[in-house]
Amino acid sequence: MGKPSRKALTVAVLMGGPSAEREVSLSTGRECAASLRDEGYTVVEVDAGPDLCARLQEIKPDVAFNALHGRWGEDGCVQGILEWLHIPYTHSGVLASALAMDKEKTKLAYRAAGLPVAESGLFPAKRIAREHVMDPPYVVKPYNEGSSVGVYIVEEAANGPPQIAEDMPELLMVEAYVPGRELTTTVIDGKALGVTEIISEGWYDYHAKYAEGGSRHVVPAQIPDEITLDCLDYALKAHEVLGCRGVSRTDFRWDEARGADGLILLETNTQPGMTPTSLAPEQAAAVGMTFGQLCAWMVEDASCNR
Repeated sequence: MGKPSRKALTVAVLMGGPSAEREVSLSTGRECAASLRDEGYTVVEVDAGPDLCARLQEIKPDVAFNALHGRWGEDGCVQGILEWLHIPYTHSGVLASALAMDKEKTKLAYRAAGLPVAESGLFPAKRIAREHVMDPPYVVKPYNEGSSVGVYIVEEAANGPPQIAEDMPELLMVEAYVPGRELTTTVIDGKALGVTEIISEGWYDYHAKYAEGGSRHVVPAQIPDEITLDCLDYALKAHEVLGCRGVSRTDFRWDEARGADGLILLETNTQPGMTPTSLAPEQAAAVGMTFGQLCAWMVEDASCNR
């Protein structure tokens, strides 16, 4: 017997959820659901809440398309539920998701693989607000959130430490600030696609990522061939050392004054934004893969034991 037709496959698109990136996830989920319907799949949109397990047992999907971002959906929690229910799913598995979501543990894996990273450490938020724990300039951010949520930049001329918001986690990452250009590379099916430069007025924060006109993307990035090749090589190595599956996207900062030595890995995103104008789909389009084809490939690639 051959594989079932797309129309015979029911895909549950998991979206929303309780993380700080809920709205972005809803946007990703709607776009992916619409595209998968166009590709011929039967699609059920699921806003992932406390009843997620019961909903999935009721729907009995053939595949779960994970369009969640941030904690719980991107850190191995939902992946564990899907493994328990034996529902094939997209993106990375439990271990890779948990590892990549923890920025400090990600760096440990990068360093072990010989990949270049900035100096960093984890410190109590109260101490960070009381004193400079690192010589400025440096960046303060949660170590287990995505989409540049809650980022503080402490400039070299800063009079004192940052005033940390009360709703920030008790433990935060402090990372040496890396000047330069923002670059990113997507890996799909074990292949690094290309390099995009992200240009924004200031720091590439949550607003710059998602607000209309907040940033623009240059695909392919206008950078030396040597830096392009390094980005492709590093992104693929990051994907492999973290144990990622499906689609991942690795972000870089490049200080062009230092040449190849100025290229630094920031983090690997195991569930990149998935709207037609998001970074990963843009890179896929640049190599001839439509948004629909990308979403369909992710469904066909889905499995358990990832």
